[in-house]
Formats: sequence, structure tokens, C-alpha cells
Amino acid sequence: MIHNIRNFCIIAHIDHGKSTIADRLLEFTNTVSKKDNHQLLDNMDLEKERGITIKSHAVQMEYQYKGKKYTLNLIDTPGHVDFSHEVSRSISACEGALLIIDWTQSIQAQTISNLSLALKKNLSIIPILNKIDLYNYSLDSEKVIQDIVNLLKCKKEDVIPVSAKNGIGIENILNNIITKIPPPKGNINAPLQAIIFDSLYNPFTGIEVFFKVVNGFIKKGQKLKFMSTGKIYSAFDIGILKLKRVSKKKIETGDVGYVLSGIKNVNEVKVGDTITDDNNPAEKSIDKFDDVKPMVFASIYPVSSDKYEELRSSIEKLQLNDASLSFKSESSSALGFGFRCGFLGLLHMEIAKDRLQREFKVPVILTIPNVSYKVYMKNRNILIVNNSSDYPEIEHIKKVEEPYVFIEIFSKDIYIGNIISLCINKRGIIVNNQNYITSDKIKISFEMPLSEIIFDFDNQLKTVSKGYASCDYHFIGYKESDLKKITILINHEKVEAFSILSHKSKAFFLAKKICQKLSTLIPRHQFNIPIQAVISGRIVARETIKSFRKNVTDKCYGGDITRKKKLIEKQKKGKKKMRNMGKVEIPSSTFINFLKV
Repeated sequence: MIHNIRNFCIIAHIDHGKSTIADRLLEFTNTVSKKDNHQLLDNMDLEKERGITIKSHAVQMEYQYKGKKYTLNLIDTPGHVDFSHEVSRSISACEGALLIIDWTQSIQAQTISNLSLALKKNLSIIPILNKIDLYNYSLDSEKVIQDIVNLLKCKKEDVIPVSAKNGIGIENILNNIITKIPPPKGNINAPLQAIIFDSLYNPFTGIEVFFKVVNGFIKKGQKLKFMSTGKIYSAFDIGILKLKRVSKKKIETGDVGYVLSGIKNVNEVKVGDTITDDNNPAEKSIDKFDDVKPMVFASIYPVSSDKYEELRSSIEKLQLNDASLSFKSESSSALGFGFRCGFLGLLHMEIAKDRLQREFKVPVILTIPNVSYKVYMKNRNILIVNNSSDYPEIEHIKKVEEPYVFIEIFSKDIYIGNIISLCINKRGIIVNNQNYITSDKIKISFEMPLSEIIFDFDNQLKTVSKGYASCDYHFIGYKESDLKKITILINHEKVEAFSILSHKSKAFFLAKKICQKLSTLIPRHQFNIPIQAVISGRIVARETIKSFRKNVTDKCYGGDITRKKKLIEKQKKGKKKMRNMGKVEIPSSTFINFLKV
């Protein structure tokens, strides 16, 4: 019965106890036993190692309340801003959300960001205050509870105190899920409409499609039509998701499940697509999820050039399970054929690289991350430049625009001076005055170039605030910028693989640093190797790798000094001739080590 179904997700900042509460809910509903390991829904090794949720996971529980049996579908969500697309998809499949806040850390920036997504979808929010078993809870928690009340406009008694570690308050959470989260809306007699919110490639069964039935029902053996591609498949297995798949003969309106149709081509399944009945199709598809806009770009190359096709196949399968990943083919004179990939952030980029190497056993080289620039040419053309090698000559450029983000930083007010100094150093512009969220916690907003925060901004922010500050950002558009291309010449020959794009204010410093680093990475030759950095046609930095040099005067003992001078001059002429005719051999390890730096 649709009235006895509750679909909900969990919203929480990293390390606020989201995975532990999910474990306790599964234990309390007897979905799993207490002997099972912790972090049950975080089934990837990367999630367990890093202690974060990377992928959304769906699981079904059954719970008795006042003599009635209810079906609870939990769609677990990540907490980091780099996985906001996972969060938005999970929210779209739910009618309610648990808002979990660690009272020792209070409300964080990313918590508010994900909460705003849930409120836009009109989800019912159940506030939960976690870790009440810790010291001084009764003394210090009142202020945090008042912060939650002010944020949600709710009552103090609506906030549920919980200790996920000790299992305190779990029954109260389940009762509130039944009473405060509405059942899904839909018509079981209408033509089938099921929205795909996730998918996974399985080498044995083909692509596993995870869906929520909005209208109608799905039966085993039914002919299903994927509306965006028009492809028709037979549902040879359908079922619900507990910790393992459980086959069913029928899944009705409002429920969440999976379908196996033997699909092998990854391009035939799209997250956000609508599944309908081939014999009685729906007139229109359900509204799709918002398109993802990559924020950070980097190139991925196979370590071995003969692994190119294997890498392509692996990225396609990874994209099936990670819809926010985008890619296209590209080539490099230094690294061969590879792919230009778009990510939502640096953590997303690191996770994608690790998953390729662990899940698909493909060792890869990851280039320096950068952003996408708009270049307005004098001939009125507009170029989108993601790579320094595509950057046109300066005499053809009218102006350049770079992406900007709106960034909100939450911190204790005693660190606000350090934070403002950091953001101004990163070319940030204060948008409005500081707003006090609580008596000692402040929110400050900046507009900042995306290129300034994709490297180590978060680490620096934690350093200047002693770990208290948190931030959240979103893309706001492009603004004009004074961008410079740093071109690297090695033995007077241009090497595009070492060239980068930088703002004018930091270009000289970077040019000098690149030359110094390359002078230690490139091996010595039989002749001197000049390494030069060029900005706007001018050489701004230089380092020289000294040649191997034989002591030609070693056989001279005694005699006139002019004899030694003649031998040294003869050696110099040979070295000069060799430098003009010789070629600098740069091993692939140099490129790899440079990219790591």
C-alpha cells in the first residue's frame, strides 16, 4: 500500500554521524544483525578508508508502528560539496529527510547547502542532534538547539536528541519518520512512470538500474521502454534493495527498486531517464535532473599507451555509476592519447582516479587540474579553453573571462581576520557584511575565481581557523580576467606539456618555480640545457642544467698554461656545436613527477 511507504534521505556534514545512525536504523528494524560491521551502506573500500560517503545507497527496511507494517526506503547521501549531484538525485526520490547535526560542531556550511536543496523540493525535515553521550552535553547543547530552531523555524521539542554510538533515540527517529514524512504521491492505475536515480555496471548481469516508481507498477518479465533512448528491454529480474538484492514479482507506485534487463551498452542508460511500459506507454517523461556543470578539469592518460581502449571502457563504466563525471578524447605530444575529464571538485577528481585504478585495474597519470576559460577573439569568435595548449596567441585575443564562484564561509568570529586575509590573497571580493549565525559563529561571503580554490584553499582555510571554518560554494558566472600563458622553452624549443595558464599577479612567481623544479627533474646531458619561462613574448625566468664535463686538462702536467686554455676552448666549441645539433631527451618519468608537483 502506498500509504504505508516512506522514502527519506539523510542530510549531514562529514563526520556528524550519518553512517552510524544509518547502521542503528538498520539494526533496530532487524534489517541486519548487530554482528555486522559498521558503515554498512559505505560498501566501497575508499569510503571506509576515508571515513566519508561517496555514493548514494538505497536500502529498504520494515517497521511496525501502532500495529501497522510500514516500508521505509532510505537513500543514503554523501556530505561533501563535491558530491552534491548525488545528494540532489537522492533528494528527488524522497519525500522527507533526516537533518543530522553533531552538537559539538554545530551547523556547518555544507549542511545548510544540502538542506536548501531539500527545502526547494518541499521535503519534510526531521532535525536530529547527535552525540549526546559526549561530555558537557546538558550544559552546551542549548545554544546548538536554538540554532536549529532558528534555521528550520521549528519548535525545540521537534529536535530529537540521539546517540548513534549507543543507540539512544533511534526508536524516536523511526516514529517521527512514520508520523512526519508524508507517503509518496502517485496513481497505481496510471501508465508506468519510473525515474532512474542511479545505475551500476555489473560484468555478469549487465547494467543494474535503480529507480523509483512514480506512477503505475513494474512486473517481472514486462517489456520496458527507456524514454530518452527509445530502447526496449525485458525486465528479467526486478526487486528491492536491502543490503543485497531481493527479487520480487511486482513493484508498485512509491517504492524503490532495481531492474536487470541484460543491458551491456553503457550509453543506453541515463540517470534521470524515465522507464515506461512498452505496451501502455506514458504520454511524457518525468522532469529530469539538472544538468551537471563540471568545475575542475584535468586530463587522464594511461601509464601504458596500449591501455587506451581499456581506459576508455573503464571511464564509460565509471560514468554510469558517477553521472557527474564528463570526458572527451584528447592527445598530448608527451603523454600520448588520453581523456579530458570534468569533475565537481578536487576530492571528486581524486576519488575518480582511485576508483579507476582500484575497481578497473587501470594505472593512470593525472595532469594538473585547471578550470575552463572563455577567450573572446578579435575576429568575434568565442573559444572555450580547458587546456593551455589550446590558448591562442595574445595578439589575437580581445579579452579573457574566468569562472567565478560565490563562496560562503562559516567560522568562529575570532578567526574572521585570518579568513578575510586569506580570501583577499586569493583575489576574493567581499560580497556583503558578516552575518552572525549564533552569538560567536559568523558567516561571510565572497566572490572568488574558481582557479584560486581548486588546489589547497580548503586546507589553508582549516589552518588559519584551527579547523573550525567550513565553506560551501556554487558557480555564478564568468568575469573578465588578466590571464597570462606561461610557455616553457627547453633548449629554446617550446614544450606545451609544461605550459600553464595563470593570473598576471601570480604568473612571475609560478614561472620561476616551474623553471627551478624542471632543473631538478630533467637529467643532465653532454651539453648545457637552458630552461626558460616566457610570458607575453618575454623571458621572465631561466635555469640552466649544467652538462657532463670531462676534465680535458687532466693529462697536462706542468708546461705552459696556454696549452690547457687551448684544450678548454676546444671543448667549449664542441659543447656549443653539440647543443645546436643535439636533442634533449625528456623521460616520461619527468612529466609524471612534474604533474605530481
